[in-house]
Amino acid sequence: MQMRGFETVTHQVDLCVVGGGMAGLIAAVSAARHGAKVLLMQDRPVLGGNASSEVRMWICGAHGSDAKETGLLEEIMLRNYYRNSAMKYAIWDTVLYEKARYQEGLTLLLNCACQEVHAEGDPQGDSGHLSWIKGWQTTTQTFHEVHANYFADCSGDSVLRISGAEFRWGRESRHEFNESHAPDEADQRTMGNTILIETREQPEPTPSFVRPEWAYQFKEEDIRSEQRHLGPTGQNFWWLEVGGMGNTIAQAEELRDELLRIAYGVWDLIKNHPDGRAKNWELEWIGALPGKRENIRYVGDHTLTQGEILSGGKFDDMVAYGGWTMDDHHPGGLWYRGPATVFHETPSPYGIPYRSLYSKNIDNLFFAGRNISTSHMAMSSTRVMATCSMCGQAIGTAAALAVKYACTPRDVGLGHIRELQETLLDDDMYLPWHTRTIPELSRSAQLIASGGDAEPVRSGVDRVLGSDDNGWWAADQQSLTYRFSSAVNLNRARLTFDSNQADNKRMPCWYPKEGSLRLMPPMLPRAFALEAQQADGRWERLHLVENNHTRLVRLPLVGEACAVRLTLLESWGGEQSHLLAFDID
Repeated sequence: MQMRGFETVTHQVDLCVVGGGMAGLIAAVSAARHGAKVLLMQDRPVLGGNASSEVRMWICGAHGSDAKETGLLEEIMLRNYYRNSAMKYAIWDTVLYEKARYQEGLTLLLNCACQEVHAEGDPQGDSGHLSWIKGWQTTTQTFHEVHANYFADCSGDSVLRISGAEFRWGRESRHEFNESHAPDEADQRTMGNTILIETREQPEPTPSFVRPEWAYQFKEEDIRSEQRHLGPTGQNFWWLEVGGMGNTIAQAEELRDELLRIAYGVWDLIKNHPDGRAKNWELEWIGALPGKRENIRYVGDHTLTQGEILSGGKFDDMVAYGGWTMDDHHPGGLWYRGPATVFHETPSPYGIPYRSLYSKNIDNLFFAGRNISTSHMAMSSTRVMATCSMCGQAIGTAAALAVKYACTPRDVGLGHIRELQETLLDDDMYLPWHTRTIPELSRSAQLIASGGDAEPVRSGVDRVLGSDDNGWWAADQQSLTYRFSSAVNLNRARLTFDSNQADNKRMPCWYPKEGSLRLMPPMLPRAFALEAQQADGRWERLHLVENNHTRLVRLPLVGEACAVRLTLLESWGGEQSHLLAFDID
C-alpha cells in the first residue's frame, strides 16, 4: 500500500510571528509596514488572543490618561469606534482580522498551530539559531513550513522555547532579585486561568437560570473575598480563576472543564439569589476558552525586576513602557479564601528595555507579550495587553531594522537603538521622557495660526501631559500655515490629533439596558484639508480628508511650495478640534 501524507506548503519570509494576540498582531503589522516580508501564524480562528471574542478580557494598560498607549493599538481602537459603535464582538474580531489580512507584505495563517521547531548551533553556548518551523492548519489539513531570518514568539505560552531558548517558570525567591513582594522561597506556582462571563440587562425581569447538573452549586459563603463581586456584572468576573498551583499549559483542558463548572455555578448563585440582585439580568455568554495570565517567560539579555519598575525604568534602551499595578493573583485562585489578588503600586509610566525583548541564547528570536524577560513580580504588571501591545510594536519595528541592516536583534540594540526609538516616536508610540525630532523644514519655517498659539505642535511631545496641553485648539475652518523663506521641495505631511487620552476605549464586559454606544472622540478632526501656495501666490489643494478616524495621519506631498496650510474643517462633534503635531518635511 502506498503511503500518503498531507500537503506541505513552504514559505520564505523575513520575519515569522507566532501568536496572533494583541502583541503578535501589532508586531506583525509594524514589521510589514516598515518593509519586512512577514508571516503571522495564529492557532485560533480569530485574532486578539485574550482580547478576542473567544476570551473577552478587556485591554488594560498604564494607569492615568498621561500614560495612555497610542501607536498601532490606538489606531485599532479608533477603527473599532468608527466601525463598531455598538461594541459588538463579531465586528471587533473583523477589525483585528482586517488589520492583518489586508496589510501589504503580511501573510496571515489562521487555525495554524506551530508543532515543530528546527534550530541550529548550540543554544547552551549562547549561539542557537532558529531556521524554520512547521505548523498544522486544521481547516485546510495542510502543513505550513516557514523559513525565516527572524522569529517572534508572541504566543503567550512561549511555544518556540523548544528551540532551546532559555526560559523561566514560576516565582523567584525575594532574595534572587532583592524583591520585597516576592515569596521567601522560589516555587513553580503561577497565576491561573479564567473563563469570563458576559451578562445583559433587560428592561423587565428575566426567567431564572437552570443550572447544569454538572456545574458546582455554591453558597455565598463559599466565595469569600471582597474582591469577588457577586453581582450581575461580576466586575468582569476576572476572579473566576484556577490553575496556578499546577501547570496552566499541560492541564489546560481539565482547567477549562473546572472553570466551566465554576462559571455556571457562580451565575446560578447570582441570578437565582433570593434578594433578586440579578432579576433583570440574563446570561449573554460564557467563554469556552480560558484566558491565561502566566506560565513561561523567556530570558533575554536583561531581566526586568520589581526594583527597576519601582524606580521608573529609565533605561537608555527603553522602547516600551508599562504602568499597571503589580497585580499578583494568588496561585490558588477561587479556592484560596484570602484576597484574590494583591495590588502593589507602581509608577505610571515606567520604562521597559529593549534587552528584555529578545532571547539571550537564540540569536534571531524576539518575543513580546506576557512572556518577555522579567521576574514574576515584574511580569505581574507587564502582562496586561496594552503593555504587551507596546512591546509588540517595538519588536516588529526592531525586526524591520534587523532586516534592513542584516544584523541580529542584539545588534539592533547595540548599534541602532536611537533609530529604533525615533521610528517608534514617528509612528506615534509614546516613549516617556523622549522627545520626537522635528524635521528641519518645520523647525525653520514661520508658523502662522488663524487663532491661538500653535507653537506646541512642533514641540516633539505629541500628547497632553498633565497641565501641559502640547497642542493647538481650533474651531471649524480655522487654519495653520507653515511659510518658508523660499520655495522648497515637499515630501510629506505628518499630523497627530488628540483622540482623547481619558477614554480607554475598551470593549464592554457587560451590556446595561441603556446600551454600550461609543462615539468618536469629539476633539478629533473629522475633515481637514492641506493646501500648498505656489510662487505666484496661488493656493492649490493637495489633500481633502473626510471621515478621518485616525490619530496619526501621514500624507505624501509632491512639488514645490512657498507655504503649506492645514485647515481643520470639522470635528467629530466638539466645539473645537485639537491638533498635537504638524510636520512638513
